[in-house]
Amino acid sequence: MPANKELSATLDIEGNVPITSVQLDAMVVLKIVKHCRESAPATVTGQLMGLDVNGVLEVTHSFPMPKNQESEDFEGSQYQLQMMRCLREVNVDDNSVGWYQSTSMGNFMNQSLIEHQFEFQQALSKSVLIIHDVARSSMGNLNLRALRLTPSFMKLYKDKKFTTEALAKAKLTFSNIFEELPIAIRNTALLDALLFELETSDDSVEVSTSHLTTYKSASSSNNSSSNKSVLTPSFDMLDLSLDPYIAKNLENLMDTIDEHHQEQGNYAYWQRSVERENKKKAAYLLNRKTENARRTQAGQAPLPNEDVDAMFKLPSEPSRLDHLLISGQIDNYCKQINQFAGPTLGKLFAVGELQK
Repeated sequence: MPANKELSATLDIEGNVPITSVQLDAMVVLKIVKHCRESAPATVTGQLMGLDVNGVLEVTHSFPMPKNQESEDFEGSQYQLQMMRCLREVNVDDNSVGWYQSTSMGNFMNQSLIEHQFEFQQALSKSVLIIHDVARSSMGNLNLRALRLTPSFMKLYKDKKFTTEALAKAKLTFSNIFEELPIAIRNTALLDALLFELETSDDSVEVSTSHLTTYKSASSSNNSSSNKSVLTPSFDMLDLSLDPYIAKNLENLMDTIDEHHQEQGNYAYWQRSVERENKKKAAYLLNRKTENARRTQAGQAPLPNEDVDAMFKLPSEPSRLDHLLISGQIDNYCKQINQFAGPTLGKLFAVGELQK
């Protein structure tokens, strides 16, 4: 019996242990990268399979969703059930633990993604969203983020009440819509053996590694050098031409700021409308009070009470969800510009010193 209790606690059958990190198998990462890169710049999605063990969400398998999922004849739930049934038949993990989505330039903060993740976390409390930025990964570093909606945001989204008062009471801002979990990539023993074999392979044996690289190497014509390993790192990331990426980020930032300004205009219009209705209500009450005073002096009965709130209905406050998402997107663009502008300046200064 103690052994069964320990196993139940480790596997968290009752769902009491919160998720603290995500562990991705290397094959899952390759599948996600391959699917997102082949479909770029279109946005694609897929399902994640695995199991949570002692607070660590282990993702062991994934499969992509078809591109025609927007058509009327496509039924996503039936497709997922069929895929999970097939995985079960070949003894592969068929427990859904979340989904992944591709993005470009960090542009993923929208209501469609929020709604999809909310439905996932409602059905599966420990589900996670993996975001893969294709454009940012092409600059030299693989970009993967594991995100979950925070409990405070889940509560507000369930109530569909994104007013200024509700946001202030929940202390919700754009920075705590999502909680980001650390990601660890796990290599299987076979993959470790393959990498070791490639690294220490005999120079007399020709090994093709073109399918393993993710960048176009400019030194492909120098493969005859005997003192180079087959896994020699690419020097493309030392390229100074990062201006197009930063310029595109600045362009997206300007467009998002325009959307933010439009949202502020809508909110200011609502405030002016409320102020006008309040002035009308105050003027009506003042006139009614004056009239009742005159009628009392004249010995007449005062006017009957009326529902003033029903006569002057205040316009409802617009949802602040769009404002939150736009603010979060602006924050993403600013962070990306800051991260890439710093290394670019460092490279330029280094090259300048070398040329002296």
